[in-house]
Amino acid sequence: MRLRELGEDKLLQKILPQLHRNNRVITGAGDDCAVVRFRGAKDLLLLKTDCVVENIHFAPNTDARAVGWKAMMRTFSDFAAMSGVPEFALVTLAIESKRELSWIEKLYRGLNRAAARFRVAIVGGETSDTRGSTVVAISAVGYVERDRCIWRSGGNANDDLFVTGRLGGSVRTRHLKFVPRIDEARWLTSHFHIHAMIDLSDGLGTDLPRLAQASKLGFIIEQNALPLASGCSVEQAISEGEDYELLFALSPRNRESLERSWTGAFPKIPLTRIGQLTAKREIEKPKFPAGYVHFRQRR
Repeated sequence: MRLRELGEDKLLQKILPQLHRNNRVITGAGDDCAVVRFRGAKDLLLLKTDCVVENIHFAPNTDARAVGWKAMMRTFSDFAAMSGVPEFALVTLAIESKRELSWIEKLYRGLNRAAARFRVAIVGGETSDTRGSTVVAISAVGYVERDRCIWRSGGNANDDLFVTGRLGGSVRTRHLKFVPRIDEARWLTSHFHIHAMIDLSDGLGTDLPRLAQASKLGFIIEQNALPLASGCSVEQAISEGEDYELLFALSPRNRESLERSWTGAFPKIPLTRIGQLTAKREIEKPKFPAGYVHFRQRR
């Protein structure tokens, strides 16, 4: 079987159970970040690696500073999904030797600018020649307090589902200049008991089923309630991906309080209830367009 027939999620289902773990691992591969206990630390350690690949995540003529920004911020977005705070980053760069030095200098300006936005120190990495597309991989380490760590798997039946911001259209330019919702996630977990959360990198059509499956639940979406970016259709909002917004679940009893206090805290960022989690037996299979699936599609 070839990867294009399998897709990313089924590939990971085959690989992840084989990975070695020890007794300090709380959550290994399979959530937005790995969560581990660190000797003597009161907080939990978060680890994450992500990458951008030329012709997949950015075009060859993309400004290198934007590539650096996106590479770093993609990784930070996964920290936001777990209410975490990134602190250190490593940069691995695989690039052809014919590439101009000026491009690499601009790339690192973008990386540095993104890291500085969240006071993250870039502490090293690796460089390698390649005969193929440029790859920029970021590994980041940070923390989250034990009582504020949010997994995908904590959702309850009847929980309200909310998304931040607007969906769709990011593939035009927004995916190169977005700011991860770290501040918003930290605010959420300081004021409310969030049950489950994920960042929308592969699109609502892929990431919402991941959250529901992790929570062993189904979902109902009110498609006419989706907060669409200007000029976008509902299908684009569900399927395009690269929104890097937060999708989260919380108890319906907190709905009014959340909506009221959010407006005061983040008046320029929409917050929209888009549906709810349900017991699986209550629905057969929701008709829901798929989001982006690695190995099966090209961005």
